[in-house]
Amino acid sequence: MGRWTIRKALIAGFYSFVCLLLSPWVSQAQDFPTKPIRIIASQNPGGTTDATARAFAEYLTQKLSVPVTVENRPGAGGMIAAEAVAHAPADGYTLFVGLHSQLAQASVLFKKPLINPDTDLVPVAAVTAGGLPAAVNTGLSVKNAKELVELAHQRTVNAGNYSLGSGWHLLLSQLAKETGGQFVVVSYKGTPAMFTDLVGKQTDVATGSVISIDPFMQREGLRMIAIMSDRRSTKYPEVPTWAEQGFTSPAFTKLLEYNMLLAPAGTPKAIVDKISTTVADAATQSRKMIALLEMIGSDDKVLVGSPLTKMISDVWPVYRQLTTELKLTPE
Repeated sequence: MGRWTIRKALIAGFYSFVCLLLSPWVSQAQDFPTKPIRIIASQNPGGTTDATARAFAEYLTQKLSVPVTVENRPGAGGMIAAEAVAHAPADGYTLFVGLHSQLAQASVLFKKPLINPDTDLVPVAAVTAGGLPAAVNTGLSVKNAKELVELAHQRTVNAGNYSLGSGWHLLLSQLAKETGGQFVVVSYKGTPAMFTDLVGKQTDVATGSVISIDPFMQREGLRMIAIMSDRRSTKYPEVPTWAEQGFTSPAFTKLLEYNMLLAPAGTPKAIVDKISTTVADAATQSRKMIALLEMIGSDDKVLVGSPLTKMISDVWPVYRQLTTELKLTPE
């Protein structure tokens, strides 16, 4: 046998070996899914997290031809839902949807976090939660961000917060640091109860997604004073951003909120890729996702692959740095 023939035989043998190693994962992806998929959401119904989870569920059901259900498990800054998914079999049949700020914060916010989001979960996709409007109850004379600070110099301002370690939580801490205002953060397991208390004058100010605040704006009793975003909301274009009102540090401009879809660590890459490829078109193909993005005033895409990785690498360190600098702790 000639040297070239031997070389070809070795190359062919190597490729056959690689194909043999990869064949179980390729087969898994081709066969996946063969049974129902469950999405565990970290927030109660009524906000963008639940709406995003249900939009993904409907689209995956349509495209993968198996039932995809949503189960809400709020609490512990999103870690109850995240832990349930991290400890589930790594086969793609149990997924997590939650605020990415909850995941970014866990390692520095909690002394003993239930899981490590960096190693126990695998990012699949993310979609914007839109600009977050801050609103006060109309029992206050506050009409803008600076008047809120003035009130916080006169007395303690009770601020409703939708999640421990959220961008809003950081913003409030930074606002107190920069201005010397008195703010007490009151954390909830979601936005409905938070805005109910705000309308009922149990708290003074709160921030949540447009989709969660809209029903309460219809009842009156609330006044928007600022948008937490890098640009004005197309839904409420008359409301200025925090930066437009003179608050320009990263806590007011960089902490954009996303809802993320993740799988347990160890889930075969081929299955993760199949899910992410499927949901990548949701922003333009899913009726629920299109309606959600229109409702929150955004035309952003679903982030997958490199854009998703870049968002995490750009934004998560900002959350963690601010949490450490501000010595933020669970209330």
